[in-house]
Amino acid sequence: MHFALSAELTALQAKVRQFVADVVIPLERDRRQTPHGPSPELRQVLIERAREHGLLTPHASREMGGLGLSHIEKAIIFEEAGYSPLGPVALNIHAPDEGNIHLMEQVATPAQKDRWLKPLVQGRIRSCFAMTEPSPGAGSDPSMLTTQAVRDGDDYIINGQKWFITGAEGAQVAIIMARMEDGSATMFLSDTDRPGFILERMMDSLDSCFAGGHAVLRFDNLRIPASDVLGEVGKGFRYAQVRLAPARLTHCMRWLGQARRAHDEACRYANHRVSFGKPLGEHQGVGFMLADNDMDLHTTRLSIRHCAWVLDQGERGNFESSMAKVLSSEAIWRVIDRCVQVLGGQGVTGESIVERIFRDARSFRIYDGPNEVHRMSLAKKILARTAPGVAG
Repeated sequence: MHFALSAELTALQAKVRQFVADVVIPLERDRRQTPHGPSPELRQVLIERAREHGLLTPHASREMGGLGLSHIEKAIIFEEAGYSPLGPVALNIHAPDEGNIHLMEQVATPAQKDRWLKPLVQGRIRSCFAMTEPSPGAGSDPSMLTTQAVRDGDDYIINGQKWFITGAEGAQVAIIMARMEDGSATMFLSDTDRPGFILERMMDSLDSCFAGGHAVLRFDNLRIPASDVLGEVGKGFRYAQVRLAPARLTHCMRWLGQARRAHDEACRYANHRVSFGKPLGEHQGVGFMLADNDMDLHTTRLSIRHCAWVLDQGERGNFESSMAKVLSSEAIWRVIDRCVQVLGGQGVTGESIVERIFRDARSFRIYDGPNEVHRMSLAKKILARTAPGVAG
C-alpha cells in the first residue's frame, strides 16, 4: 500500500474540488433546500451541472456510464464531493443510491439493470433501501425481520412496515428486504407506484442532506413478480453484506469531506477574529483544538484508505469497515464539535455552514449500525482469533 496518487486521479480530485467550489457551494442557501433534503427541482439542477462537467455517478462501472472508480479512488473523490452537503447529491453518489447501484451491478439481472439500474446511474430516478423496521422488527439485528413475503403462483405477496427509509419520498424503485416462510430473507425490486406500496408519512430528523428525507413505509399485499427478485431467493442477508461493507465506508468518505469543510471554516475564523488583542487561533485553547482536529482528520483518512485498499484486494473487509466506521464517525464528530466551539455564536446559527454540518453528522454514529453494535462485532472477531488453539 502506498499513498501516491496517479496523475489522472490527482486531476480528477482537482476537478471535483473546483466543481464543488464553483457550482455546488453557491447553491447551499437555495430556497429549494428543505428540512427533508434538497427538493427534486434542486436535485435536478445539481445532477445536470455534474453531467455537464462529466462527473455524474463516477463510482458506477464504465459499462454503465460511470468512471469505474476503485475503492481507493472513491475515497479521494467522495471526500471532495462531501465538502458540501449538496456535493454527493450532485455527483449522484449519495446514500442510498450509491450503495444500491453497487449492489445492483453485482447481482441484478440484465433486464433489471435495463429497467432500473441504467436510469439510476443516469440520475433520472432515485431509489431507496427498505430494511429497517420499527420495534419489534429489524434494526441493528437483521434477524428480527418481520416483513413477510409469501409465494403466490408466479408472484410474491409482501406485507409489513418499514421506517427510517432514506430517500423514500420521490424514489421510483425500492429494494425491499423480506422474510420468507422458511425464515430466510430475500431482496425484491419494486416500483414505488405499485398498489400496496404505501408511504405513510415523513419523519423529521436532525439531518437534511439526503434527497427524499426519511419515511415510514407500509406494504399491504404488495404483489411483486418473481422476475423482480434481486439475486437469489433466500440470500438477502448475504447480499446485505455485499452492500453494507462498501456503503458503510463511503459514508465515512463523504462525512470526512464535511468535517474538513467545518475545520477550514474554523481555521479561517480563528485567523481573522481578534480577541484579547490577538487572533483567536493564537490562544492556546483554540490552537490546540485546531491541532486536535487535524490529527483526527488525518487518522480518519488513513483508516478509510486502508479499508478501501483491503476492499480493492478483493477481501470482504467487514472487520476493517467496522473499525473505519467507528473511528471515522467519532473522530469526525469531535472535529465538527470543536469547530462549533471555535466559531462561538456563528457555530450554532445559520450564519455558518458548520451548524448544518453539525446537525447532519450527529446521525453518523447511528447510521449503518450504531457504533456499539460494531464494537460488539469487532470484539467477537477479536476473541475468536485469539482463542486458545487458534493460530495467530
